[in-house]
Amino acid sequence: MTRKQKRGVLIGGGVATLCVALLLVLFALKDSIVFFHTPSDIVEKGVPPGQRIRLGGLVEHGSVVRGQGTTITFKVTDTLRDIPVTFTGVLPDLFKEGQGVVAEGMLDGEGRFKADSVLAKHDENYMPREVANALEAKGVKLGAGAHPGQVKAGMP
Repeated sequence: MTRKQKRGVLIGGGVATLCVALLLVLFALKDSIVFFHTPSDIVEKGVPPGQRIRLGGLVEHGSVVRGQGTTITFKVTDTLRDIPVTFTGVLPDLFKEGQGVVAEGMLDGEGRFKADSVLAKHDENYMPREVANALEAKGVKLGAGAHPGQVKAGMP
């Protein structure tokens, strides 16, 4: 083999190794790069108990129950399915029924979601694009104040 051929084989082998490594990383992270899962996604994908995920959707009307201390239970829905959520801590000031929410935590063995963090939308005119798009894909009609990615006047 000439030097040129050896160099070509070496470069080709390096590129092939990098491609294989990239594919392995993407395959390993395919479920981790999702911003959140809707209740329907969790049921369809069969997310195992104990796996940390983000659950996104709307807080179901009439589902918020305040327990002892700072424990709150509520249901997150995408109008097709709902998942009960238990959270102990202080909820964001703008948390309320019918609004978009993303909860971080894990499922227990009984299908309940144990949240350790709850994020609510930041004002009445904005819903994160990912939440709005996922809800629209599930057939949810968004109100006039819940357009994806809409920024309030005067905001950057």
